[in-house]
Amino acid sequence: ESAGQAKLDAYAVELGLPLVSFRPQYIYGEKANKYDYIDWYFDRLVRNLPLPIPSPGTQKVSLTNSQDVASLLTAPLDNEEAAVEQRYFNCGTDRLYTYDEVAYMCAEAAGISRDDVQIEHYDPDIFGKANFPFRLTDFYVAPDTAKEKLGYKGAEKDLKDDLKWYYEGYVARGGPTREVDGLIKDREIIVG
Repeated sequence: ESAGQAKLDAYAVELGLPLVSFRPQYIYGEKANKYDYIDWYFDRLVRNLPLPIPSPGTQKVSLTNSQDVASLLTAPLDNEEAAVEQRYFNCGTDRLYTYDEVAYMCAEAAGISRDDVQIEHYDPDIFGKANFPFRLTDFYVAPDTAKEKLGYKGAEKDLKDDLKWYYEGYVARGGPTREVDGLIKDREIIVG
């Protein structure tokens, strides 16, 4: 949360405005404009390059389809009082995947054999986050409060299913042939 967002939220509360704030994270979608989270995997997979993933690779992440985010954003319309009373809601899916699982699902969507996926776990204490698109630790939000307070039914989309159309969009955007930033840093990590 940026300092500006925190200041705006505090000011709205101070004025007594009926503020409801949603905190989405790691969003993808057909009309989304932020591709780097998932593209990071495809950029390496389609070039038959190793994927340097912070060890141990079992960190969990939630990636939420923008349509599910939109349905959550409309939930306060059904219960404005509860929304204003709670004020802040995490905005995400409760389907969690490990970093390694995301690699294998992306490979499957791209028609790449699981045996051809080259995951290289590296020591984040030495290399830090490097070019990896996610945090070094588990990082996800759960929509539990929105379900409880607003009657939100939860995410309907699933990353594994969505990766099929996502990959088609990646190809249409020129992903397999474009120049990719960060590959030199990847190499430094992999060769040590």
